[in-house]
Amino acid sequence: MPWLLGVLLLGVGLAQPLTLPDLWERVYGEGGFRVERVLERTPRFTRVLFSHLSDGLRVYGFANLPLGQGPFPVVVVLHGYVEPSRYRTLAYTTPYADFLAEAGYLVLHPNYRGHPPSEGRPAMGLRHVYAVDALNLLAEVRKGVLPQADGRRIGLFGHSMGGGIAQLVALVDPRLKGVVLYGSMSGDERRNLERIRYWSGGTRGRELLTLPPKTLVEASAWTYLERVAVPFSIHHGTQDAQVPPEWSWELCRRLKSLGKPVECFSYPAGHLFRGPVDQAFRQRVLAFFGRVLQ
Repeated sequence: MPWLLGVLLLGVGLAQPLTLPDLWERVYGEGGFRVERVLERTPRFTRVLFSHLSDGLRVYGFANLPLGQGPFPVVVVLHGYVEPSRYRTLAYTTPYADFLAEAGYLVLHPNYRGHPPSEGRPAMGLRHVYAVDALNLLAEVRKGVLPQADGRRIGLFGHSMGGGIAQLVALVDPRLKGVVLYGSMSGDERRNLERIRYWSGGTRGRELLTLPPKTLVEASAWTYLERVAVPFSIHHGTQDAQVPPEWSWELCRRLKSLGKPVECFSYPAGHLFRGPVDQAFRQRVLAFFGRVLQ
């Protein structure tokens, strides 16, 4: 099986990139889900550390479990790039996970492989292995590993790199009910690799120079937008100096031209929203999930 060969090559240090056709061939849900310990109790939810298996690696994250029996609709928050060696489980996107839990959603905030305490090595360019981690987690939720979770009502919230991962996951898992993209990376992997090489001073993103053009095309979510089966809510700051806002506007245009359900919002803000802008964004996110996760 091609995907198994890719896993073996990655294990011995050889880069074997995954494309969307590779992701479509896989079966997800490797088991091993467990709640490790309680991290915090708040008046509205309990935060726990969880782990599960992905490509045989134990991958961690936290879950915010609303008080009550449920079942609660689920939102999976996919964080953006943080230097993996400095990553901490309660990442910068934790406030978004918390506000969604306070609104009654069961929130899963996964780490990715190579982000402590998760096992494995982090991706250096293409982030498709992180999509594998998320897809394995979604499969576990649908198996009923968290009895409070309604596996029929799951949405994604992805910021920056997490938005790029969310686009991949949405194309592989059509049972998702909705996707929020916030300052998202592109669905064109050539653009992403160019940006990664720029940010890193050429230390990462070498696939841009080594991968055949056909592979980059097949790795790109935008190649397969006609297969999108879930609504999108796209948000970007017009002053974003890290991820070009035009990438989000182009995705909006492409989805609209294909007749896909999409809403698009711009904000006078940078890569992370603050103050009144962030409050407006949060209200729109709640309105969107309120519709699609009914």
